Amino acid sequence: MSSASKKVIWAALAGNSLIAVTKFSAALLTGSSAMLSEGIHSLVDTGNQVLLLYGLKRSEAPPDENFPFGHGKEVYFWSFVVAILIFAVGAGISLYEGIVHILHPAVPGNATLNYIVLALACLFEGAAWLFALRAFSRAKGKWGYIEAVQRGKNPSLFVVLFEDSAALLGLVMAFLGIYMTQVTGNPVYDALASIVIGLILGGTAIWLAYETKGLLIGESANREIIHGIRIIASSYPEIISVNEVLTLHMGPDFILANISLDFVDSVLAGHVEKVLEQLRTAIQEEYPQVKRVFAEPRKSVIGDS
Repeated sequence: MSSASKKVIWAALAGNSLIAVTKFSAALLTGSSAMLSEGIHSLVDTGNQVLLLYGLKRSEAPPDENFPFGHGKEVYFWSFVVAILIFAVGAGISLYEGIVHILHPAVPGNATLNYIVLALACLFEGAAWLFALRAFSRAKGKWGYIEAVQRGKNPSLFVVLFEDSAALLGLVMAFLGIYMTQVTGNPVYDALASIVIGLILGGTAIWLAYETKGLLIGESANREIIHGIRIIASSYPEIISVNEVLTLHMGPDFILANISLDFVDSVLAGHVEKVLEQLRTAIQEEYPQVKRVFAEPRKSVIGDS
C-alpha cells in the first residue's frame, strides 16, 4: 500500500511541478486572474505532494520509547495539514484574486497562449488523475468510491485523487472564464472563474479535512475486521463469550486490537495462556494488518498450570 501511494504521489508531483511553471508563465504574460489562480493551485498541490511524501517517510520510522506503537499516524497528520493548506492558501488566494479583479477589472491578453497552457495542463493533470484513479480503484476493492473514501484508512491515495479531480474542474472553469472574457470583452468572467476555482478548492479541502479528522483522532478498524475477530475468538470451545472488541488504527497498515473474553470456569490457567497465544496467531494470520493483539480473560480461572 505504501509503495502504491508513493508512486501516485510522485506522479502527481512531477505533473503539478510542470503545470505550475507553465501556468505562472502564462499568467505573467497575459494577466489572467483565472490563470494565476490555477498557477497557485498547482503550486499548492506540488507542496502538498512533498508533505505527503514526508508523512509517508515519517510513518515508516520504527517504534521507540516515546512512540511504542510506531509513527504510523504521521501520514494522517500530514494529510490533514494538506487539507488545511488547500483551504487556506489555494482557496484563499484564488478567492482574493477573483474579488480584486472584479473590483479592478483588466482584460487578459493573448488568449491563445492561455488555451495552449490549459490544454497542456489538462494533458498532464489528466494523466496524473488517471494514474491516481487506477491505484485507488485497485485499493478500494469491492467498495464504491464514496464508501472507499469514508472507510479507507490510507488517506494519501484519496487525497491525491481529490486534488487531481479539483484541478481538472479548475481547468474547466479557467477555460470558461477566459473564453467568455474573450467573446464578450468583459473581464468579470475571468475574475468569476477565479472565484469558482477558489470555491472548488475550499469544498475539496473541507471534505478532505473531514475524512482525515477521524483517522487522526483514532478510528476503529472496519466492521468486517471486527466481526472477523469475533468469529475467530468464538470458534474456541474454551471461550464462552466475546465481550468487547476494541480496535484502533495506528497507521494505514497497523491495527491495535483489545479483546475481552469470558472463559469456561474449569479451564486451567496454563491452558488459558495457550489459547490466548493461539488466538493472537490466528487473528494475525487472517488479518496481517492487526499488528498487536491484547486479550483479557474476564472470568476467574479455576486451577493452575
